[in-house]
Amino acid sequence: MAFDTKLKQWTSLGLGTVLMTGALAGCSEPATPADPPAAEVSDSHADADPAAETAPDAAGLATEGGEGEGGVTIEAAYTDPVVYKSALAIAAAHVLAARDAYAEGKNEAAAEMYAHPVSEVLFDMEPVFAAQGVADFTNLFSDTSAAVFAGESQDEINERTDEILAALNKAAESAPETDLSDAMVIASVASDQIDRAADMYLLSLDSDFYETYLDGYGFYKAAELTFSNNEPAIEAENAAAADAIRAALTLLADAYPSALRPETLDSDASALAVAASEIQLELSQ
Repeated sequence: MAFDTKLKQWTSLGLGTVLMTGALAGCSEPATPADPPAAEVSDSHADADPAAETAPDAAGLATEGGEGEGGVTIEAAYTDPVVYKSALAIAAAHVLAARDAYAEGKNEAAAEMYAHPVSEVLFDMEPVFAAQGVADFTNLFSDTSAAVFAGESQDEINERTDEILAALNKAAESAPETDLSDAMVIASVASDQIDRAADMYLLSLDSDFYETYLDGYGFYKAAELTFSNNEPAIEAENAAAADAIRAALTLLADAYPSALRPETLDSDASALAVAASEIQLELSQ
């Protein structure tokens, strides 16, 4: 679907203006991870305004070969399955967070979180998906965002979320080939999501902005889902990396107990950063 058509679709939801300005959900860009296979990210972050409903983001839509708003190096996604699948994981993180936020009554945040992956990463990934023969599926995000605004039941939203996750899993099957094993690709994707979750927690300590916390929660849940679906294979190939991932997820579970931001954030951000780095170290061995 062409960008013009998509913009008309977003505008019909009242989201066209914020899409063009990159203002949906105020997702932050974490610092660049040390692990070379992981999706490359920007080291800049716009200051969040706790009083605002959404945080402005100065990043625009990236051109092919550039770096998207979500920090994915688009050119690398053509050949690197870790970058390719990390882009899909970013989208999964948003919808997992959106689903759980909706269950907690955070309807506006949920609608925006369902919408944001399109502007943050999927628009930029369109030429990559086309090259890999993946049909456009971004309408699932806009439809679910609209369904949230329409007040569909939690069960209906859950079903829509499952449909999005299935589409993302289907797209992942078309990832570029590599000499790296499937298990290690997935472990690196989980590592990328854990690194993002740790970074978002650190940013949340300096801001009351809800969406920063919700971003981190989503990255944690995406890492958890990615690892749980592939834990035996990762364990068999690199037990130390599997242990490091489990240790990091345990810390993140305490840091992100639910989609609702706790009144006090009392987890150790430095411990989260160290845990994320331990995974990268084990994967580099």
